[in-house]
Amino acid sequence: MKLKASLGYAVGDLGINLYFISTLTFLLYFYTDVLGISAMAAAGVFLVARLVDAVTDPLMGAIAERTRTRWGRLRPYLLFGAIPLGVITVATFTVPDLDESGKVIWAYVTYTLFGILYTVVTIPYSALTASLTDDYQERTRLSTFRMAFAFAGAVIVSVGVAEWVQRFASPAEGYVGVMTIFAVVATLLLLVTFFNTREVVQPPADEKLSLNDSFRAVFYNPPLIIVIALFTLGMLSFTIRQTVTVYYFSYNVGRPDLISAFFGATLATMFVGLVFVPKLAERFSKAGAIQIGALFTVLASIGFYFTSVDAPMWVIFWGCLVALGGAPIAVLGWAMIPDTVDYAQWRFGKRADGAVYSMSSFFQKLAKALGGAGVASALAAVGYVAKQPQSAETLEMILNLMTIVPIALMAAMILLARLYKLDGETHAQMRYELAQRYASQSPVANSYGGEGPIDSGL
Repeated sequence: MKLKASLGYAVGDLGINLYFISTLTFLLYFYTDVLGISAMAAAGVFLVARLVDAVTDPLMGAIAERTRTRWGRLRPYLLFGAIPLGVITVATFTVPDLDESGKVIWAYVTYTLFGILYTVVTIPYSALTASLTDDYQERTRLSTFRMAFAFAGAVIVSVGVAEWVQRFASPAEGYVGVMTIFAVVATLLLLVTFFNTREVVQPPADEKLSLNDSFRAVFYNPPLIIVIALFTLGMLSFTIRQTVTVYYFSYNVGRPDLISAFFGATLATMFVGLVFVPKLAERFSKAGAIQIGALFTVLASIGFYFTSVDAPMWVIFWGCLVALGGAPIAVLGWAMIPDTVDYAQWRFGKRADGAVYSMSSFFQKLAKALGGAGVASALAAVGYVAKQPQSAETLEMILNLMTIVPIALMAAMILLARLYKLDGETHAQMRYELAQRYASQSPVANSYGGEGPIDSGL
């Protein structure tokens, strides 16, 4: 795969992450401390938006699978969805001149629409990984490129937003201004992806995909179910920690000025960790590398828990080690999903990229919503009041959300990853068998290789 295509694909996730990290890190805080709605109302907004996703994600997957254009199945949605997504993002971070009830309704409407348009763009974008290459290790490299740019976006948001917002006359104006800039940049980057990628791995032109085919590709796909579970645990842990960080430095440490430094240091460390992910996956398998990352995160989180808030540099140090362990977790799920698409095609004879990615996307966003709603509910339960000194119980809850909860989730991930059996050797066998199967039937055969049959035990 050419470097131009790899980079062209990867830069799109920088744009997407400007949206993703902004909503993940700052939206709850924006709702409670800028828009002025209660934590419980914000929790309801997050959960309702995900209920809508339960419908729109699989629907988008089905639409993408059945799309046939001169640009391919997936790329058109980047072209036509980029601008509407940018507009609704700005609206989501806008404070309307309404009473509290009106503001709650505004939050429900804008964030729900944001979720729908985010789905329209990101499910086809993610599914492109499986369409750009069918090589097991190349998918890891492609996902690493993608995550490198994604983390660049995360660094921009995490380091810049808090400081840039303060340069405006008010926080309300600041969030609108910053999100407008992000929307313009993200739109341009998604267009770069559209113009610099080509869909190489395609289902046969005459292949008809039924609802039952899509159902089997998802629910009779053990590797996919495990990957989705790993995705859910990883995203839940990341969301909780990322969301509560603003509160932790604002109230536990009493140094909101360190928020940007913390995010910058941790994300930069994770970025460095990406360099080692391909070799780690090659040496220990993708699932094995995830286990190593999760174990490292557990140990670092224990160190974080016992660090005094009076030693903020040590807090940042342990946060960096947590982020380092998170590098393989962040990358390899995206490298494993294309392999599960191949598994479904190998087992059932139909390629269902859209169904697989829509289900993966839904659970990722569900984890994000549960994480945000969980933090909001936990804070509300211990009496959190915005912009006021917090009780000892509230401070303890914030610390537990930063450490104990992610530790439990990472421990579950370690155990679950042991069940994943779709390694490089098994994937090579599937590629070989698919090549033989389609050799005289479809142009898709040209994308499959393999050196000979291997006993996989499947």
